[in-house]
Amino acid sequence: MSKKLPILPRTNKNRLILYGKHPVFAAIANPKRQINKILTIADNADELKKACSKTKRSPSIVTIVDRKEIDKILPLDTVHQGVIAYSQELECYNIDEICQIADNIDNCHILILDQVTDPQNIGAIIRSCVAFNTLALVVQDKNSPTETGAMAKTSAGMIEHLPIVRVTNIVQAIKQLKKHGFWVIGMDGYAKNTIDNLKKGGKNAIIMGSEGKGMRRLVEESCDITVKLPLNTKVESLNVATAAAITLYEINKQ
Repeated sequence: MSKKLPILPRTNKNRLILYGKHPVFAAIANPKRQINKILTIADNADELKKACSKTKRSPSIVTIVDRKEIDKILPLDTVHQGVIAYSQELECYNIDEICQIADNIDNCHILILDQVTDPQNIGAIIRSCVAFNTLALVVQDKNSPTETGAMAKTSAGMIEHLPIVRVTNIVQAIKQLKKHGFWVIGMDGYAKNTIDNLKKGGKNAIIMGSEGKGMRRLVEESCDITVKLPLNTKVESLNVATAAAITLYEINKQ
């Protein structure tokens, strides 16, 4: 029997303020999301109450307030569209659960982020993950931000639809994935092969490193292959969120 990885508790207790229409409506529709209170301007109230009723949430959690009251709660110039929700972070999955799901799927892929730290980049990556049928997103717990309102906003609410796995050690997580049949692909701007020439299909785990530093040495050494995007030589690199979107699009072509 293989040794199981250390995993985080399934329940998060951290409070979170979601803002913007897409994140709040997506959160309402997600039965796994705990919402304590919603503050909104009058223009949004009826639609929010209807959404709550459809998902068996009490419309009484919706309170109409002046826009200035919401402005005081959030940082200056936050684009909140007149609605915020007091909620709690979603529960994290563990790597064993994702492996068990993948065992019943012939073709699937997951994305691993090695120390990508910007919440808005991660939010954009989450949106691309959902768009291109990514099974789960894996991040290291120590060097990756927890869920934030900015992350949810940038994901346009797609954070409600993607399993996120927080692990203590990415290299150990990779070993676990390999035992379950995953081929590990590292994205490296200096690689000899380009991603468009990869044979598609099967179980793939794609690793993207932080901007500037890329993958750490031990993480890169754990890859089965490293590839790069076929960029014009005038362009040294792309923003990690943009690169992730292109990468996931290519991997999803199977």
